[in-house]
Parts: sequence; C-alpha cells; structure tokens
Amino acid sequence: MKAARRAGKVARKTRETDVRLELALAPGPADVSTGVPFFDHMLEQLSKHGGMALTVKAEGDLQVDAHHTVEDVGIAVGEALKQALHDKTGIARYGHAVVPLDEALVEAVVDLSGRPHLTFHADLPSGKKFIGAYDVDLTRDFFQALVNHAALCLHVNVRYGRNLHHVVEAIFKATARALRAATAVEGGGLPSTKGTL
Repeated sequence: MKAARRAGKVARKTRETDVRLELALAPGPADVSTGVPFFDHMLEQLSKHGGMALTVKAEGDLQVDAHHTVEDVGIAVGEALKQALHDKTGIARYGHAVVPLDEALVEAVVDLSGRPHLTFHADLPSGKKFIGAYDVDLTRDFFQALVNHAALCLHVNVRYGRNLHHVVEAIFKATARALRAATAVEGGGLPSTKGTL
C-alpha cells in the first residue's frame, strides 16, 4: 500500500486577509508572496531549513499594518502542518535545534503533543521596531498562531544577539530545524503511551 502524502492545503479568507497555502513535509521549493518582504524571507527559511515545500499567496490589509497578514499566515501554516501529520504514526515527535547567525544564538524545542503551548523567551525590543516593513513584535504572534492551529508545543529561547535581523532569522531557522526533526518518520507506531497525540 502506498504511504499517504504528508501534505496540507488551506484557503482562509476574511474581511482582512486572503491566504492560500500549501505545505508538504518533504524538501521542495518555497514560493512565497505576502506583501511583506522580510516575512517572505522568513517563510523561505522555514521551508528550506524545515525540509518542507511551501507555497504561500497572501493578500492583506497592509494599509493598516502587517499584523493580520502575518497572524493569518501563521494560522494557515499551523492548519496545513496538522493536516500533513495525519494521525502522527511513526513520527519522531520531538525536535531540538540550536542555531547561530553570526552574533545571535537561538534554541528551539518542539513537541508535536497535540497540546498548544508557546514559551517565547526573546529579548526583542517591544514597540514599533521594524525590519523593513516587518514589525518584530509580529514574530511571537506568528508562532503563537502556528502553535495554536498545529496543536504543538514550542519553546523558543534567544540566548543572545544584537542585530534584530539576525535574531529573528535565527528564531525561524531554529524552529524550522526543530520541526524537521520532530516530523521525521522513524516508524514504530505512535510515539505516546497514551495511544493518542
């Protein structure tokens, strides 16, 4: 019997955003367009370092700001990831990565537990600090949306870093690497004594 393709597809349309997203848990290209260039760059990192093909087409009320777009893309990534994992049989479940980017160092730990939780220890300046058109405060909002809709546990610890671009990019890369490890197929049934995840 052929194994099910580990992929998800989400179309989410509200009065604020229109998001179409496809994700496959196999190395592949990233085709991303959200209207927020730095965020596109981060989603490309998620794809490349997460070992996943990712297509994102998002239009949002950027005349207000990028919040609705970033959060709704996070929701869609989480929903697509949950679809791609099916019943989670055979997955590693846990993933951990520590990623440097020049002077920045970030740790991410993932548990595909079925229970949404985000711990986000990042000493990022609060308020309107931007990388291009991207408000760095949206980083936590993106991951909170992803965690809630994928039903996973994520701990992000920024150990240190000075350059905001480096810190935020290392957060995305570390999370991507941790997800890649957690979603890897190891075989041997469901990784839980409860019998469900």
